[in-house]
Amino acid sequence: MCELIPPQADMTEDQWVRSGTVPGGEPTTPAATRTAPVLNLNRRTLLGGAVAGAALAVLPYGAAAPAAARDRAADGKYPFPTAPNGNGEFAVLVTGDAGTGEEGQYAVAAAARDLMASEQIGLAIGLGDNIYENGPESAHDDEFQDKFEKPNTGIDVPWLMVLGNHDCSGLIPGSGGDPARGDREVAYATTSKRWYMPSRYYSVALPAGSGADGGGAPLVEFFALDTNPVSSYVVQTDPYFHWDGPYMREQRAWLEGALKKSRARWKIVLGHHPYLNNGKHGSAGSYDGFTVGHYTSGIHLKELYEEVVCGRADLILSGHDHTLQLLEPSARTGGTRQVVCGAASKTGDGKAHFDVPAEWQDFSRHGFMVLKVSARSMTLDAYTVDVPTRTAKLAHRTRSAAPVAVG
Repeated sequence: MCELIPPQADMTEDQWVRSGTVPGGEPTTPAATRTAPVLNLNRRTLLGGAVAGAALAVLPYGAAAPAAARDRAADGKYPFPTAPNGNGEFAVLVTGDAGTGEEGQYAVAAAARDLMASEQIGLAIGLGDNIYENGPESAHDDEFQDKFEKPNTGIDVPWLMVLGNHDCSGLIPGSGGDPARGDREVAYATTSKRWYMPSRYYSVALPAGSGADGGGAPLVEFFALDTNPVSSYVVQTDPYFHWDGPYMREQRAWLEGALKKSRARWKIVLGHHPYLNNGKHGSAGSYDGFTVGHYTSGIHLKELYEEVVCGRADLILSGHDHTLQLLEPSARTGGTRQVVCGAASKTGDGKAHFDVPAEWQDFSRHGFMVLKVSARSMTLDAYTVDVPTRTAKLAHRTRSAAPVAVG
């Protein structure tokens, strides 16, 4: 194992402002906007990443349950919400870095479970590192039960799952050096009532049944990414998963096309590795103090976020750092807010390592978040959890009244 040098931020917020650019290279003026390039998606891209978007496009409010939701129920799986809850919202539990099977995970899940009824939560998100330390050994590994199903008993909703570096470990735990291992988690989704991962990257629109193939504009659409091939601690040896190999080219083409075509009012990107981060791992482009090379620094993930996501999505939800952070949207992000929510089983070291502007952050406690979206607003509630008593406390709330991009 190499010794990591102290992390260094690649550029401060002030430097970004003084540089006179926003993601994509336009001048930093209030009216600066970007248009996503038009892309021709190949057959493998559509099949590999957009299956969920086609299957779960959304119906108008109050319409009958779509075939996708009925089929999940018929298969014994928890169905996606077909309409907002009694508060006129879709309420979504957000967790990350949960999969230890230890007391911290059980405490966070228990505290979240206590909010299920009052918040009328109909969906959950797992932001990667689902099975510590090396990911599952097969699609039927007992660790799925011990580190996901049993702790989350009673949180009986679909879970949108993304791959983390520990889910794709090679010889070194957490290296992200064997992305193909993630296929085992995709396969597990076929048998679990909760776990939803139709492919390594995918989209889901709510209400269930709307979108490009369903009719009616979705209220919210989630775009789940696999960030491991461009954020691994070791060089990828499989050419398919190289930083510029077929897999990452296909994923980028899918994401660009999907964000461009989406008619959802709110657009939310899910990826295990964050774009910006005040925790010890640092931000993309300088992860863990590395600023050179195609992998450990995350430089190519930084490019993906800046060139494709920033200014087009309202949120980037990530884990990786075992902290809770609501960072401020800015010129640097094109108005997109970075959220780090990776404290569902482990905690940080109690201090901020960088100075990315933050509305609220916590580096020492367990916790989770609840995302609530309606036609009027998007709200994020951050909860900290006291592990001995398994109780949650609302620590901060932030609300957005208007999406970053419309149309």
